[in-house]
Amino acid sequence: MGIQLIQTTPQSDIGWGVALNEFDDCSAIDKFGYNADIGTAYETVWDGGGVYAYPGSALAMTATSASGASDNGVTILIEGLDTNYDVLTETVTLAGSGTATTSGEFLRVYRAYVTGATAPAGNVTIANGGTTYAQISTPYNQTQMAVYTIPNRKKGWLVAANISIEKQKEIVAKIQTREPGGVFLTKGIISSFAVPFQRRWVIPQAIPEKTDIEIQAKAGASTSLAAGFEIILQDA
Repeated sequence: MGIQLIQTTPQSDIGWGVALNEFDDCSAIDKFGYNADIGTAYETVWDGGGVYAYPGSALAMTATSASGASDNGVTILIEGLDTNYDVLTETVTLAGSGTATTSGEFLRVYRAYVTGATAPAGNVTIANGGTTYAQISTPYNQTQMAVYTIPNRKKGWLVAANISIEKQKEIVAKIQTREPGGVFLTKGIISSFAVPFQRRWVIPQAIPEKTDIEIQAKAGASTSLAAGFEIILQDA
C-alpha cells in the first residue's frame, strides 16, 4: 500500500512501516556525517572538511588511496546520481597504484563504502580534477557525510536531524536545502553549548526531487562534530 503522510498515524509507526517495507512507494535514507575540525566559520559536516563542493556536471570519479599500492585490490562501492538525477551505483577495485576510475559519470556522490573483506590502510578520496566529492576515512570504511540529494521522481520527507560535539564549545548548526537553479535555504537552526541535540519534525518537511540537502555547523573554537538526518523517500 502507499503511505499517506497527512494522517494521524504517529511518526514512529510510519518509520517502522517503512523499515518493514509495508509501504510500497516509500524507502528510508539515514545520512550521518563527521567533521574532525569544525572552526569558527560554517563548514559542511563531512569527512573532507570545509564547505562541500557539488559537481557542476556529471563526471567520472577516481578513487585514490593515500596508501597507494598497499591498498591494491580493495573494492569500493560509490553511490550517487547520474546526469538525470537517477540513482547510480558503481563498484571499483583499486589497482596496483591504489586508484580506480568509474565508467559511469556522477552528477552527485553521497555515499561510498568498502564492500570486500579488505579494509584500506589509508584514506580513500573520490574525486575528479582535484576536487574531492567523497572520502572514506580510516578506520570507518565508509563515508561520513551529512550530504544528500533527492533523486529524480522522488519526494523527500525530512523527519529527523541530530548533532553532537566533542568538546565544551558553543556551536551553531543549520540544515539547508537547495533546489536546482536556486540557493541554499536554511530549514532549521540550533545553537547549543556541548549538549547533543535531536529534532523530530511533527510535521515532516517536504523536499522536492533534485534538491540538495546538507548540514553545516560552526563552533566557538576548533572541535570535532557529528551530525545527521533522516528522510523518507516517496515515489513522486
